[in-house]
Parts: sequence; structure tokens; C-alpha cells
Amino acid sequence: MLCPCGSKKIFTQCCQPIINGINAKTAEQLMRSRYSAYATKNASYLYNTYADKSKPAQSIEEISQWAKQCQWIKLTILNASPVFIEKQQRLATVEFLALYLQKSKLFCLQELSTFINENDQWRYLDGDIIKHQYLSKIKANELCPCQSQKKFKKCCAMI
Repeated sequence: MLCPCGSKKIFTQCCQPIINGINAKTAEQLMRSRYSAYATKNASYLYNTYADKSKPAQSIEEISQWAKQCQWIKLTILNASPVFIEKQQRLATVEFLALYLQKSKLFCLQELSTFINENDQWRYLDGDIIKHQYLSKIKANELCPCQSQKKFKKCCAMI
């Protein structure tokens, strides 16, 4: 299986080792692994990769519910900043576009995410949503938005 993060690598050689406990070396790697965790519905990993400061506002149950409602289609990294220091903290940002389906409706989410390095591990701190919009309802005989070149009814609609 190809990695959901769009790297064109095999999942077991891309995001899965990070999800299974290997530290992400960069904020972008963590971003990609978090996207893959949403796509594979791994709420525990998502919760565990929040920054300590951000965890109290989260719950594994809420993350799980959101992941189950969505089918993640495509991730595009628009920009990944180099590490910068602010208030003696190592930070980095990643701007991305994510396409997802919810009840056959296609949505686009664009976010600028901020990551912090805590105890030599990258963690998701927060994000500013730049755009979150409904794009279209996907009809059964249309090409699937995942770019498989299959009809929607024979591809992602079956999942």
C-alpha cells in the first residue's frame, strides 16, 4: 500500500515506522505521519503527537470520531519552514492542503501548522486554518478525486 501522505513510498517504509514509535526527524515528517494517522484512523497516535500545551484541549474519543467521519484523499505540502527559535523554543511551520470526503462531499482544508520540538521530539502545537471549503458532491460515475483513474463508485465510495 502506498503511503497516504502522498510521498509515493510504501506505507511501511514511510509514515508507518513513525506512527509505530520512531521519532520524526522534521516537522514535515511529523505532519505527513499525522495525515497518514488520520487516513488510517489512528487516534492514539494523533493524540500522542500533540504538544504538551495542546493536549488538554484534545481527547482520543473526539479525534477518533472526526477521523471516522472523514476519508482522507490527498495531502499536498505547500511550504515547510526551517527550524526557528522563539522564546527559547525550537519551532517550525508546515503549510498544507488536504482533500477529504465526508458523505460523498469533497472538502479542501488549507492550514498553516506550527510544530514544537519537546524533548527532542516534534509535536503539533496548533494551526491556523487558511481555507476550509466544500468543493463538490462526487457522483458515482465521476472519476474518483483520489486520482486513481477509476470511477468513484468503484474506488473511494466503496471504502
